[in-house]
Parts: sequence; structure tokens; C-alpha cells
Amino acid sequence: MDAGGSGGAASETRDWSEMTPVLLVNVFRRLSLEDRWRGAMLVCKPWLEAARDPALFEAFDLEVFFVGFPDVAAWWTPAFQRRVDSMVRLVASCGGPVVRLLRVRHCSDYALELVADRCPNLKILSVKNSQNVTDSSMIKIALGCHMLTELDISNCYEISYKSLELIGQNCPNLMVLKRNLLNWLDPSQHTGIVPDEYLNACPQDGDREALVIAKFMPKLKHLELRFSKLFINGLVSISEGCKVIETLDLFGCANLTSRGLDQASTNLKNLTALVRPNFYIPRSVFHTERYGHWRLYDERFQTNVFQI
Repeated sequence: MDAGGSGGAASETRDWSEMTPVLLVNVFRRLSLEDRWRGAMLVCKPWLEAARDPALFEAFDLEVFFVGFPDVAAWWTPAFQRRVDSMVRLVASCGGPVVRLLRVRHCSDYALELVADRCPNLKILSVKNSQNVTDSSMIKIALGCHMLTELDISNCYEISYKSLELIGQNCPNLMVLKRNLLNWLDPSQHTGIVPDEYLNACPQDGDREALVIAKFMPKLKHLELRFSKLFINGLVSISEGCKVIETLDLFGCANLTSRGLDQASTNLKNLTALVRPNFYIPRSVFHTERYGHWRLYDERFQTNVFQI
């Protein structure tokens, strides 16, 4: 009985490498992104080919590997950028028009230009902290990915108002824009991690970007401008041009005042969440000549409660 039972079990053994591509793809759908890329792709050639099936590349989200971990200097190096670029290019090559969501960090024009060429149905794009993503690739994204509904270009200092203008003109369904900057008010948290020359290149044209957003992105419902250097005129323009905004994040926008916020808010009838510029700045961070004297600093930031 035992021998017979063992023989029966042996006769039912299956070679997984002989599974049909359709079955393999269905199995791989149930694996995590990490298991597919660091496991299944490395088993054998048939599995590698199945793991490159376009159906598996509808969404590529690396954000989960960054969230919850402190920023590290190694992520800002050319070596790490090359690794991210190679993954993004593989996604674009394999997924093509199937790709709908792409969330990565620290990529470059080299990767995004292929995305713009191969992924016309892309709806969600996040390239946060990408110091070598410039207007060159973002203009191509604007011209090639008209389906965009969400865009995160936070901390991408080589992207200017020119890209925002073309994106607004060519992506009429854009509803979410995240254009946050690194904390330039107290950059100590980035020192030794983000390259100094990059920290010093913080965009200065907050109002110009605000005018472009107001003019070309009327359907925005969610807008993040953390640590932007826009002034009240820029904010009022946004409130007049983007009247359906529901969520507005202005944390760290040091050039705004309470009166200006109240003025802009009157135009935003759908606003349900407003993150004010409340930000505590240690006096040791600033030299008095930066704002002229501490009295002006106290008036602007209301240091008695640190609220605007």
C-alpha cells in the first residue's frame, strides 16, 4: 500500500517549466512586484518570457519601497539612478500601451523618453526626487501621454513652467498635480543626503508656475505646492483658474499670509482640505539679513503660535 501510494504521488509530479505561458502569466499576476522581478524572472527562460508579458505591466509602483524609510544618500547617486532607469525602460518596452500607472523615484530623461514613446495610455505618473528629469523628457511626456490624470514631479528641480504649460495643454483630464519642493527653509534635514548643488538650485519662479497652472489646468481637484516660493498673486490666480480644487496643500509656503489665504479661499467653493503654510523655523537656521530683521520674520510667520 505504501509503495503504491508513493508511486502514485511520483507519477503526478509536474514540471513547472512546462506550464503554458497563459497559465504562468495567471500565476505571476498573484505574485508581488518584488517576487516577480527578483524571483520568477530568474528561474528559467520560459518564466522570464512569461514575466515579460504586457499584461503584467499595467501598473509599476516602486513608491511602496520608499515610503516609510528615511531618505539616504545612496538613492541620489548615478548608480542608483541607472538601476531605476533600467527597470523603467523594461516596463515601457514590455508593457507599452498597456501601462497605466508608473510610480518611481530617482529616474532620468533616459527612461522617461522611452515611456513617452511607448506608453500613450499612461494615466498616473510619479517621478519624485528625480534630479535628472528635465523639460526635455517632460515635454515628450506631454506630447505622448494625453491620458494623464495624475502627475507627481515633486523635488524635480530641472522641470520648469514650460513643461507644466504643455502638460496642461495636452493632458486635459489632469486632476492631480504634486509640485512640492524640498524644505529650503530648514535644509538641515537634507544635508549630507541630497547633493548640495541640487539643494541650492531650488526653483524660484513659484508665481510663474502658478499662473501656468491657473491657465492650463482648470480641472485640478488635488494640488500640492509644499515649500513653493509663490506669493499671494500666484495663489489668487490658481483660485480663479482652478475653481474645482478640493484639496490644496501649501505647507511651508513662506511667502503667503493669512490674509492672502482667506482671499484665495473665497473662490474655491469645493475646497474640503486646506493644508496651511504652518511651519516652525528655528531661529538658528536664518541669518537676520535674510529677511532684514526678526521683526519682519515674526510678523510674517506669527511666531507666537507659528500659524498663518
